[in-house]
Amino acid sequence: MKIVYIANIRMPTEKAHGVQIMKMCEAFTQLGHEVELVVPNRKTPIAEEPFLYYGITARFAITTLPVWDTVGYGRLGFLLESVLFARAVRRHLRGKAFDVLYGRDDLVLSGMSAPYVWESHTGAWNSMAQKVARSAKRIVVISQGLKDFYTGKGVPAEKIIVAHDGIDLGQFAHPQSKEQARARLGLPFDKKIVMYIGRLDGWKGTDTLLDASKLLPGDFLVAIIGGEPQQVTELSARYPNVRFLGFHPYKELADNQSAADVLVLPNTGRDEISSRFTSPLKLFSYMASGIPMVVSDLPSIREVLDENGAVFVTPDDAPALAQGIRSAFGRDDLARHAHAVVQRYSWNARVGGILGGLEQLV
Repeated sequence: MKIVYIANIRMPTEKAHGVQIMKMCEAFTQLGHEVELVVPNRKTPIAEEPFLYYGITARFAITTLPVWDTVGYGRLGFLLESVLFARAVRRHLRGKAFDVLYGRDDLVLSGMSAPYVWESHTGAWNSMAQKVARSAKRIVVISQGLKDFYTGKGVPAEKIIVAHDGIDLGQFAHPQSKEQARARLGLPFDKKIVMYIGRLDGWKGTDTLLDASKLLPGDFLVAIIGGEPQQVTELSARYPNVRFLGFHPYKELADNQSAADVLVLPNTGRDEISSRFTSPLKLFSYMASGIPMVVSDLPSIREVLDENGAVFVTPDDAPALAQGIRSAFGRDDLARHAHAVVQRYSWNARVGGILGGLEQLV
């Protein structure tokens, strides 16, 4: 098949959606399909070319379309850029032969006249999302909770494909040793390292982890990789007991995880995206690490993992999280089970499941 994937993102981007989109395109390619990723020519601070930045071995075509990069001018700027990109995509596709048009951006897809597949991650139900949900030939969602949301809005169940997020298992097969990783990151060898890797957005639950850090014994050290520079500066001043390491590129993820004794996914239960809809990329990378995990006890997480693979704790409860961290230390049995489970979640497996649901469209 010829698959055109539309993505209104900076390329490369430090955000997780860039990883997901590039790995999806690589998996389509590895399964024998011709792929063209279409993106706008937005400014990016990352100089490295996308295939190297994301560790992509099966290359595919990337087409960059000229648009005014107005995203930095607030919501109106983003809307303007999206409309301009949609117009540029329509011009680009005019007269082009392809089998599947695929994308995650409802605003851009709503301007497409060709049939398309929409991958949804958030459960939006504004007028634009409703239009796209009606028009899409298929809707790919990342959790059963998200499918339940859409069927509750009247979307036919047979139109929806559930495909949890995935992992490039090869990138996690041979990480650095714990000693090498700690030396590179400047972390002490005589502490039990508790690590969180990712953004510091509210629904990620990092505020609970920071509060829990104050309740841990002195031989534990919380280390956080990620966050915007201003966030890192402000939080470092407020939490001197936590080591903030700032942003590190995706290709260092497996090695960075190796420095930890316990990995933490503290998502909040107060946000529906977190509790029901998400399928966190970090969950799968943590599972691939072979390191014990502590995770929030949420339906979105339990779709993938149970108590045999992680210590589950009440979300938004710092004392419970601190206790969970202490009990997870040394639980190699949990890590082994999680590692066995994650073998089912390769990107190729995800794409294979999606393609199976698209057979009737081609």
